[in-house]
Parts: sequence; structure tokens; C-alpha cells
Amino acid sequence: MKKIFMRISSGKKRYRWLAPGILLILVLQIACIPLTANAKLNTVDTQGELSSILKSGTLIIASDPDYAPQSQLMRDEPRAKNSRCDMTQYTANQWTGFDVDVAIEVANRLGVEPCFVTPAWSQIVAGSWGDRWNVNVGSMVITPERMKNLYFTQPYTSGAAVLFVHKDNTTYQQPEDLSTKRVGVCTGCAYESYLHGTLQLPGQKVDFRIHGARIIGYDTDTSALADLAVGDGFRLDAVLTDPDTGKLAIENGLAIKQLGQPLYHDYCAIAIDKKSSSDPRPLVKLLTTIIQDMHTDGTLLRLSQEHYGGDFTSPAAIFDIKTLEQTSQEDR
Repeated sequence: MKKIFMRISSGKKRYRWLAPGILLILVLQIACIPLTANAKLNTVDTQGELSSILKSGTLIIASDPDYAPQSQLMRDEPRAKNSRCDMTQYTANQWTGFDVDVAIEVANRLGVEPCFVTPAWSQIVAGSWGDRWNVNVGSMVITPERMKNLYFTQPYTSGAAVLFVHKDNTTYQQPEDLSTKRVGVCTGCAYESYLHGTLQLPGQKVDFRIHGARIIGYDTDTSALADLAVGDGFRLDAVLTDPDTGKLAIENGLAIKQLGQPLYHDYCAIAIDKKSSSDPRPLVKLLTTIIQDMHTDGTLLRLSQEHYGGDFTSPAAIFDIKTLEQTSQEDR
């Protein structure tokens, strides 16, 4: 909403001669541009949680503060001035990353200010957020297990799961070699489910190639990679994560290397709590439309190329959201 006020202010002299009634109409029309043109609010149901977001003028986003290149909190960056965000929340200028830019663009198309919070990943995937935040934009993989507690939008990116080992290791040549070994993963994420042999992905058959691994859980993937880099077999034998996080760690000097090709591919989407105190489904529908528009107009492709150096969005663009069957009778 801050940008709306700036536009009105910058045009004040230009419309100074207009009658007060006409000026009021013009101001209202300008103020509605981001909502009607970008979010298409005139064609969707704006009830429930969506209504609360629009009235507050903020979208509260849960994200990981240390998950580059997806999201990174710049703790030394001061808060933006004149922000609507609560003092317990971070403003958009304090963050960087692909997920962050996606979240900011979504908020812009809603016509509200993005505000960020950093709950634990386990809290996010468990649902029952208690209205403390509205959405998670954190490269969350869509799985049937998570769909019990969360709604998902159209995926905005697709990813992969790969193994990393210490750069000096010559023992492990294929994923099967990590069976019974110590593998680090983020606690509660899809990678951990893969190692447990329980991961389910919509429309896919997962090939479990590692059996009986000693799973070592971490708050985030980057912490696991840091432990792996300490020494070959010193704390961990391998880490299972996405290729971009591992690549960035290597560029930052960590002594690790990728082992083989991806074990599986997945789809990541915005997640919304099913147990919100007000109906979350209108929000899910509108955010799905926004993400689809961002695929169509090339915004997501551009952001993927900026942050990852390649296209990780096209498979997500053609994903059929109807296959999730999120509007079943039990949800109505």
C-alpha cells in the first residue's frame, strides 16, 4: 500500500485543479489498480483469510532465515521506514533470495506489504499456525502427508534431491553406498521422508535407493553441509539436499562435492494453513491465479535465471493443480 500513497502524492500538483468529488474518485481508482489489474480481485471471492489480509495491508510470510539461495535474512540491515509490519516481523529489504523475491512479487500483486517471520520448519509443516502468519513461501515440496494440514497453490518451481559428500571422499560412488551411513538432512523435510522410505509425491513413483541410513537431523540444510565439510566422515558421510544449495556452498568454499544425479524431482508451492480461523480457500485460489500469471508473463522464469542460472519453473507451470483434489467434500 505504500506505493499507492506515493503515486497519489507524486501526482498531487497535476490534479490540483480538479473538484474534490472528482479527485476522490480518481484517488480511489488509482488505489485500486494493483488489486484489480494484478490480483483480479473483482472476479474472485475475497472472503475469509484473504479479506483479513487485504484489510490489514500486509501479507505475513514464514520463511527460512538461512537457506540461500532460496532465502537469507540480512540481520544487519535496518528495517524499512514507515512499514506496516509489526516490530516482531522483518521487512522485505532485510531479505534476499529466490523464495523471497517470489513472496514479494505475490504481495505486490495483492497490493499489500510483505512482512516476514522465521518460525521453525517443524512448526510450519505441522499446520495449526494460530494465525501467526498467512503463508509459507519456502520451497516447500508438495506431499500427501503435508496436504493433511496445508493447502498448496500452483507450484512456482520444481526441484531435485541430490547427495553431497566430502570432496576428498572416494568410498561412495552411488547412492546405494550411503545405506546404513550417516546422512544429514533438514528435520521434517521431504529429504528426511525419502531416507525413511515414506516419501510420496503427487503423480510420481519414488525409487528409494538408500536403505537404513542413520539420519542426522538439522535445523536447515546449510548447517548439515557445514558439518559435512569439516572432514570426510568426521561428523557426516553425506547430506541430502537440493543441488542449488549445495552448489552455493561449494562456491562459498565448503569442501564438498555432488554425488551422482538427482534421486527424485519435486514441486514446490506456497503453503497455507487449513486450520486458519477464517476460511483460507479464497486465498489459496487467488494465490494460485497469481502464480499462474507469474508463469505466463515470465516473472518466475526471470527470477529462476537470476538466482539459479537456469529454468527451474517450466515443469511447475504445467503441473495440473487439480490432481491435488484440494476441494474434496471433507474440506467444504
